[in-house]
Amino acid sequence: MMKNLRWPVLVAMVIGMGIAVWVIASVDFHEIVKGIVSVGSGGFLLICLCLIGVLGLLGAALLAATPGEPMRRLPLFLWSRMAREAASDLLPFSQLGGLVVCTRVLRKGGISHPRIYAAMIVDLTTEMLSQLFFTLFGLWMLSVAVLNPATTHSLRPLVWIGALIALAMTLAFVFLQRPALRLMGFLAQRLLPDLRIGIDQLLDELAGVYRRHSAVAGALLFNLLAWLASAASAWLILWLMGSPIAFGHAVALESLIFAIRAVAFIIPGALGIQEAGYALLAPAFGLDPGIAVTLSLIKRAREIAIGLPALVAWQVGEVRSGLRDTPHEA
Repeated sequence: MMKNLRWPVLVAMVIGMGIAVWVIASVDFHEIVKGIVSVGSGGFLLICLCLIGVLGLLGAALLAATPGEPMRRLPLFLWSRMAREAASDLLPFSQLGGLVVCTRVLRKGGISHPRIYAAMIVDLTTEMLSQLFFTLFGLWMLSVAVLNPATTHSLRPLVWIGALIALAMTLAFVFLQRPALRLMGFLAQRLLPDLRIGIDQLLDELAGVYRRHSAVAGALLFNLLAWLASAASAWLILWLMGSPIAFGHAVALESLIFAIRAVAFIIPGALGIQEAGYALLAPAFGLDPGIAVTLSLIKRAREIAIGLPALVAWQVGEVRSGLRDTPHEA
């Protein structure tokens, strides 16, 4: 599957790079330099620490979606989410590649495949639900608290249509999980009869997690906190740049940016799409497009500063694991 997706993802990434270059060229370059200098090395370190905090919340959400795993294994789940986000943002794999990397990390941690897949499905479900709440707040803030009344009146139907589409997609993902998994199992057995995928075992694991309401609620809560922490990080960056906005506006802006990123999931890290989204939405929140694009670039730099060492460490672990598994001749 990854091989079949390679060329479409690479083409999408090239298009995204073109959009990013065009957006950056269309704003004041001196504004970008000024914003970066204002943050400084100390501020950038603080921003990186905030990202680690967000990843910690995401790791806690995944741990909560794996009931029965002790709290002492939180570092493993944090590491799996760190590797997943690094692969999704920095490698030409799109979001699917990040999920594969996360699965490999957890498997090497001694967790069975059915347990991993069930946990990831629950985690993705609660992540989508929490993002839906996050996005609905952003749409409400945009239509009520930010735009002028005339614009609000004309935009309100579009806001509700967008919200209903997002709600329908989330509900479909929630309620069609079991039949979709059974269909995947049937197709796999037809096309690859020698493959043992254990769909029934996976469904049993999934049902067991969903019966643990506290586990699902915990995953939902931690994912929602992670979205809010991401917005707080963006608010902090703007404050460090000397262009502060109200925290509620920062939450609204980030919720809409993440919604745009979700639509552009085929492009690794939503390259270019994120920058264009910031430039277009900035005026509605009283920001200069150059400041908003600088915010995006600083977030990219933060992802590289955290993600690149994570990718190197993950690759080293893969190589060592491969060497251990290779039989040696006497």
